[in-house]
Amino acid sequence: MDAGSRSISSGKSRAAAQRPLQEAGSRPYMPSLSTRNPSAKCYGDRFIPDRSAMDMDVAHYLLTEGKKDKENAAASPSKEAYRRLLAEKLLNNRTRILAFRNKPPEPENVFAADTVSSHQAKPAKQRRYIPQSAERTLDAPDLVDDYYLNLMDWGSSNVLSIALGDTMYLWDASSGSTSELVTVEEDNGPITSVSWAPDGRHLAIGLNSSDIQLWDTSSSRLLRTLKGVHESRVGSLAWNNNILTTGGMDGRIVNNDVRIRDHAVQTYQGHSQEVCGLKWSGSGQQLASGGNDNLLHIWDVSMASSMPSAGRNQWLHRLEDHTAAVKALAWCPFQSNLLATGGGGSDRCIKFWNTHTGACLNSVDTGSQVCSLLWNKNERELLSSHGFTQNQLTLWKYPSMVKMAELTGHTSRVLFMAQSPDGCTVASASADETLRFWNVFGTPEVAKPAPKASHTGMLWLGSAPPDQTPCPSRMSGMEKSIRKYAEDPTKSVMEILHVEEIPAKPILKRWTNDQGTYYPNIWHSTFYLKAMDVEAFDHTYVGLDALMVSGAPFAERRDGLGFEDRMACLVPGTLPGNGEIACVGKQRNC
Repeated sequence: MDAGSRSISSGKSRAAAQRPLQEAGSRPYMPSLSTRNPSAKCYGDRFIPDRSAMDMDVAHYLLTEGKKDKENAAASPSKEAYRRLLAEKLLNNRTRILAFRNKPPEPENVFAADTVSSHQAKPAKQRRYIPQSAERTLDAPDLVDDYYLNLMDWGSSNVLSIALGDTMYLWDASSGSTSELVTVEEDNGPITSVSWAPDGRHLAIGLNSSDIQLWDTSSSRLLRTLKGVHESRVGSLAWNNNILTTGGMDGRIVNNDVRIRDHAVQTYQGHSQEVCGLKWSGSGQQLASGGNDNLLHIWDVSMASSMPSAGRNQWLHRLEDHTAAVKALAWCPFQSNLLATGGGGSDRCIKFWNTHTGACLNSVDTGSQVCSLLWNKNERELLSSHGFTQNQLTLWKYPSMVKMAELTGHTSRVLFMAQSPDGCTVASASADETLRFWNVFGTPEVAKPAPKASHTGMLWLGSAPPDQTPCPSRMSGMEKSIRKYAEDPTKSVMEILHVEEIPAKPILKRWTNDQGTYYPNIWHSTFYLKAMDVEAFDHTYVGLDALMVSGAPFAERRDGLGFEDRMACLVPGTLPGNGEIACVGKQRNC
């Protein structure tokens, strides 16, 4: 159990005097050191003579000898003549002690015009400015200080929901207005979890009594209450289209189809203690769950059981590397099989997993309890929130995991984070009963319109080059070429393929062998899915040889080799254990 996780207090009298989600008091202005005493002037240093023309040993000798001459003024003329001749021979008449002269002019570079390169260096990408203070702070009285709960979410309609004790509040980020959705009965409260449906209109609320409520926020109407799903409080919720997945203190994970009366359609069983983290992958094919039993499970959508008694050993991967409760879960937006997880107070680590293989790719000790994780939707960055000792938000560069910034201001552990729909702003809720908004991810760059391709495309199955491919009506003869390219080591099917648009449809361009030779006349594409929703079947993409890896068709890197934006795309087909390639080529008449 994660130490110091639960601390629930009513705080009714304080809540009455302190309005929730109102601007917190501003701080006094402290001028920076650079703005003080603006009238002070800066002067240059004293003039220092140029010592490059000086001989310090000679100068020292001349100074000391001159002093001795004054003391011995009665020296004989013969000795004086001897000294003068000796000085001329040894010192070469260098009688100047300090040499004051101007700096010689710089030599003219007659070759300057010839040495300029015709290739101009690309300007370095300007480092993004990350504000170190919150742009807005709101009061959040009666926020339950419990590590295992999930009390805040930001919906696609730009409305943030946060549970404060028994009451659910909605804060409209567009207008800045706050409204109260519901205050649950004391026997059912407090609220223990909240999650927006993908439409940004419907809100699921988990209760301490084990019930789950579904609300229509546009009309503030309770649609239905799901009962009998769990035996105790519901601390985690996750949506997958019309399926609401719930995790409870009883260790059960249940898929609820909210469209039908008998909503509990499937279960996953594998945790022995409370389920405190639930997240569906972007494709909806894999579910990650973390529990107070220090376990992380990866479930496949097809492995759920409709019979609770038969729901044992259903997990795709059971990962036991964490040494504390696993609550913080975040699926990578640019690599579908990459999952980041964070451990509690006795673990303190952020770990990265390949969910296809179950391999731990990296582990970073953060030094404090990891409460929440969020990926930047526009850059390869990860944001984590922490507990004792600094109660900070830390921005990491992925995959190097170099700290880019540490955001401080909270005085107690930062339990929850939520990201705005545009991916720029992050809200953090802390046990210090404040809600802070950070412009940590910045404004995404506007993508330049891609130039239209000079050719149009058509789809067919097979892998032969376009000039050898029959019309779609004669696609049945393409299996021979598939097998040929898979077996011929000089033309082995590799994942080193480039993603292009043809037009406005993602394709994979070119084959290469392991020496990097390009075959420019060969074009490949994913199987044509609805609106090219290539994420929908990412679990079926497999490799034709050992050099390939599983993953979504447009995964952007392969661990270990560092290829960017390259990966082959396969769909289920006739090759044993592999698949059939869907290709795209130049349009031609049949």
